[in-house]
Amino acid sequence: MSGDIEQIELADAVEAVRNGLLEAAARGNGSPLGFVVGPIQMEFTVEIRREQGGRGGVKAWVASGEAHRTDSQAAYHRVQFELTPHDTRTGGSYLVGSEEPADVSGFTRG
Repeated sequence: MSGDIEQIELADAVEAVRNGLLEAAARGNGSPLGFVVGPIQMEFTVEIRREQGGRGGVKAWVASGEAHRTDSQAAYHRVQFELTPHDTRTGGSYLVGSEEPADVSGFTRG
């Protein structure tokens, strides 16, 4: 992916969904109606690329529609997966609108 397009790692895209669910839970705090979060299906078009330099490794970058149209040198792949959220404190299902405020202290960027 080249040019001025910001690169978004696949992990960052998943983290954004996680943070959105936590924010929804916080906003629903105190509501008489809550929702159990079920399986979340995610699908992205990604560019799989070997990183150059000291660390090397392979990265998956989420491709924007603009990048997909303009970067003819990249190989793109469709990645689809399902995540089933659970409350790490209780081991049960995560409830959007729970009485507990959202706690993101255990989430770190790594």
